[in-house]
Amino acid sequence: MKHAARTALVLAGAGAGAAALRRLASPPTDPRRGERWMVVTIDRPPMDVLPEGRPPRPLDEFGDALEITVRPAPGDRGTELAARLRGGVSPARTSLPSRLAGKDPRQEVRRALREAKSLLETGEVMRSDAPPTAREETIGGRIVGLASRRSGGEGVL
Repeated sequence: MKHAARTALVLAGAGAGAAALRRLASPPTDPRRGERWMVVTIDRPPMDVLPEGRPPRPLDEFGDALEITVRPAPGDRGTELAARLRGGVSPARTSLPSRLAGKDPRQEVRRALREAKSLLETGEVMRSDAPPTAREETIGGRIVGLASRRSGGEGVL
């Protein structure tokens, strides 16, 4: 019975992985996908988010390449800081291969938004330590280490 349970688990994992790859590899149904706003909620009043009308340092480094808006978050829960690249991004630059290679320009905008949130809320950019499971001497450790390093561009594993 143990062998059957392992086989079922492996097949379920393979099916879930195939579904995720199919979703990522399929062409976007929304032609304006590259024009979407990326948003973070910051636990500060709006006047603290854009002091003197300038965005926080990580976003200011983009110069005029970004459109930035600030608005109160729903339910009086801080401020929403939104950014998007001016002119949008071509579908080829947002494709799965571009994302996996770290060449999707939206990844840098997401990183800058996360860093701006961290700076405004804590005064520093918080970085996580390598997970203890990421020992390179095991296959599982290599996979976790690789996923952890790649998550910096997207903000998620």
